[in-house]
Amino acid sequence: MERTSSPEARARGRRVYETTKRVVDVVCASAALVLLSPVLLVVTVAVATRLGRPVLFRQVRPGLHGEPFTLVKFRSMLDVDPATGLLTDADRLTPFGRLLRSTSLDELPSLIGVLRGQLSLVGPRPLLLHYLPLYDAEQARRHDVRPGLTGLAQVSGRNGLDWDERLRLDVVYVDRRGPLLDLRIALRTVVSVLRRTGVTDSGDVTCRPFTGSSSPSSTTADPSQQMPDERGTGAEVAA
Repeated sequence: MERTSSPEARARGRRVYETTKRVVDVVCASAALVLLSPVLLVVTVAVATRLGRPVLFRQVRPGLHGEPFTLVKFRSMLDVDPATGLLTDADRLTPFGRLLRSTSLDELPSLIGVLRGQLSLVGPRPLLLHYLPLYDAEQARRHDVRPGLTGLAQVSGRNGLDWDERLRLDVVYVDRRGPLLDLRIALRTVVSVLRRTGVTDSGDVTCRPFTGSSSPSSTTADPSQQMPDERGTGAEVAA
């Protein structure tokens, strides 16, 4: 006879998972900040020297239940400067900035957001506030959990996926999340970073903007509307 868990048992299991995940987030983020503090110092000095000050990029993003929070990352682009021809993202993104993105070193300051409870290590990537009204009801469910530093969509192609597929995978994670899936995503993230795969779409500096489900604009680049990619480093304005 097939065994099925009761709604109460499933709810209890979910609470245990969420509590355990939060503890793991805090322990791992704390340990990473301590162990990687020399790397943080080196990157801070390198960003200040090569890209200028301030060294951090800040942007308000929607978090759990769509509540806004400030995402903090290392900047990876030069400031806009018409006098020197630094106008487009392609002009402003230097080889050093590409290195920060491809190695995910630009993400290290986001570990502070994990400690604050704004982010999780694993979860749907925080996108842009103005995307919220563009989601359909199913896509909006991605905000039923904390956003993460990495997620199922990122290890399934990162920015190489079209928007509908990315958002579908975010919802798949929401429905299937658990310790084993989190572990698999974390391990696949390490492999993806080491291989430096899927950082941006082929031929693009930043990812294409989301303009609504299944719309042509969601899969066709529009340079005039280029927005920060899901990793938050495109079209950036440091603050």
